[in-house]
Amino acid sequence: MKLYVGNLSFDTSESDLRSAFEAHGTVDSVAVVSDKFTGRSRGFGFIEMNNDEEAKAAMSQMNEKELDGRKLNVNEARPREDNRGGGGGGGGRY
Repeated sequence: MKLYVGNLSFDTSESDLRSAFEAHGTVDSVAVVSDKFTGRSRGFGFIEMNNDEEAKAAMSQMNEKELDGRKLNVNEARPREDNRGGGGGGGGRY
């Protein structure tokens, strides 16, 4: 199960996030999303856990828990929507 973790401190690292969630089960992967231009954290990330029961427990236990001075928002991650636009085209002039 993939979990979305929001409201991260800009100082929270992937290893900090992994450590916090490993208390609730085996963490397969961790990603803190960063701005592609500045490299600075965008304040959210994702945790993947193979065991759904452990993931649900982690989600329940970690939601609204404080980490690095911020209360986390933890939910099941939703599939990414492709909203890049393109392809639709508008009325061109002839």
